[in-house]
Amino acid sequence: MAPNNDQDDEGRAPSSPIRDRRRRLEGAQLPPPKTQLASWIEFFPKFLRLAGPYCRSEEAWQVWWRTAILIVLTICQVGIAIVLNLWNEALFNALEARELSRFFLLLGVLGVIIVANVAIVTTHLRVKRRLQIGWREWLTKRLMNEWMSGGRHYLVTHMPGDHDNPDGRIAEDIRISTESAIDLAHSLLYAGLLLFSFTSILWNLSGSPHVSLGGYSMYLPGHLVWIALVYAMIGTSIAMVLGYPLVRAANQRQTAEADFRYSLVHAREHSLPIALLRGERHERSIFLWLFRLAGAAWDRQTTALTHLFMFSSAWSVLAGIFPIIVAAPRYILGLISLGVLMQTAQAFQQMVSALSWPIDNFAGMATWRASVERVQNLHHALDHLSDRIDAPGWERIEVVPSDRPVLAFKDFQLADAEGNVVVGAFSTEIEKGERILIDGDPGASVNLFKAAAGLWPWGSGRIERPKDGRIFILLQHPYLPEGKLKSVISYPTEEFTCDDELARKALVRVGLPHLVEKLYDHQKWDQTLSSAEQQRLSFARLLIHRPDWIFIQEAIDALDPKGEEDILNLLKTEFADATVITIGHHAGAAGYYQRVLTLYRKNGYAIVEDSKDEPPGQIDERR
Repeated sequence: MAPNNDQDDEGRAPSSPIRDRRRRLEGAQLPPPKTQLASWIEFFPKFLRLAGPYCRSEEAWQVWWRTAILIVLTICQVGIAIVLNLWNEALFNALEARELSRFFLLLGVLGVIIVANVAIVTTHLRVKRRLQIGWREWLTKRLMNEWMSGGRHYLVTHMPGDHDNPDGRIAEDIRISTESAIDLAHSLLYAGLLLFSFTSILWNLSGSPHVSLGGYSMYLPGHLVWIALVYAMIGTSIAMVLGYPLVRAANQRQTAEADFRYSLVHAREHSLPIALLRGERHERSIFLWLFRLAGAAWDRQTTALTHLFMFSSAWSVLAGIFPIIVAAPRYILGLISLGVLMQTAQAFQQMVSALSWPIDNFAGMATWRASVERVQNLHHALDHLSDRIDAPGWERIEVVPSDRPVLAFKDFQLADAEGNVVVGAFSTEIEKGERILIDGDPGASVNLFKAAAGLWPWGSGRIERPKDGRIFILLQHPYLPEGKLKSVISYPTEEFTCDDELARKALVRVGLPHLVEKLYDHQKWDQTLSSAEQQRLSFARLLIHRPDWIFIQEAIDALDPKGEEDILNLLKTEFADATVITIGHHAGAAGYYQRVLTLYRKNGYAIVEDSKDEPPGQIDERR
């Protein structure tokens, strides 16, 4: 019985996003050859716009002189091929004439050729690899700066388009894009020089322009060149037709592999909750399903490669014999020597090899183009992020600095990325030193924080933030980077900016004295510490940075009542003049907060009620 492709190995249907991904990978149709050719023509200008600025960067002089050296060394490689062709003629002529002294002389010449070739090839390798890693480093820095700046790495996740798995695009696709581009460019230049050089040689070796065929004589100068051209055109045309599916197959495989890698990384980062919830079975089903997608993409690529390799393997055997078959009649008739026969065969092979560059490199070009397009899509999404947010018909929240020590929401309305209203229009001001509790709809409350931080542009109205006040946001699940505990406490600044004694006092002050001796321990702290310890550690970070405006997103919910009381007392004593805005329902801390902003749902979105404007009893009735 054939397996049911819509169920996992344990009989359960996988989640709909995974089914959608499978349909997207399997349902894509390959454009016709004409469209494919046009798409390649459109592709190269886009690639140059992405990578071309490297040649105008601060490293431009290194790029150009390394490129120049690479071109010179490539010319030298072609020169070695020409010298070997002449040496091949001399060798077989010496063998035909049985000249032993000349034979040994040619062996000495061969030694010189080998030494020169080794020097050229090794120098070429080192220069080429230096150029590749330099280009990759530049493009990686460029894309990382675009991605990891101004919250773009977060905002872009809410935008439609093919730009998922940015980690794989930056780490892997940029590597393939830069390395393969230089490899392909070098091989193309080498093929072009070979074609130019050996076309001239083969033209001269063609002999008389009068060619006899089956009793008929025709005038055809350089007939061997024309035979080589027709032979290569036939092979290239067949290979191009067979190779079209490789572009789509390579793109599908890389997308599927990236999805599989991401699922593994995501599970590793959330290993504790998976273990506590005994979710291993569910995770395995997701892994297996994504791996099957990768396997299916692999099979499609294998099928495309099989068709291409079936032809190319047969063609390569014929390519070694066909030149001798073409030139043999002239040797049999005594018109040329054995050396000229072998020289002609080798020149014919070199010319056909140059003309067959598309056959030899089609698979590599398909992989390269797929990676370039993945990098392009991410770059385009990041580069046009502001344009897409500010597209006609869309409003945007305006966040501006203010000279007043006030956080003001003016005619403010919050929407989602699709334009649907999340929080109805309201206006309010939060003065410095106030303690505000935001209660009610948790999702809308969190988006208020994001908007105030400049990370949620969708909506309308204006947010005025005090330009002189430092803002610090504490999340329910604080980000704890892997590294030394001191660097975790001082994040996002460097650890050397934080005094050791200050860090120790902060740990003691938030109830983590047992971590004082671990200040320089290197661990994965998000997996080592409990949720309550992680939240306490975020308040130690608060003591290091001493902000004026503190936003707390349920960052004390994991604490017991005594711990919550200790943290509130810390805020009272250490940050008496700071503004504290908290999301969450803290009935036991009602005396700490001076105002309550309550968000309750009405007509499909949240309405804000301010206790400053209404009697508390009316607000309490809506909670």
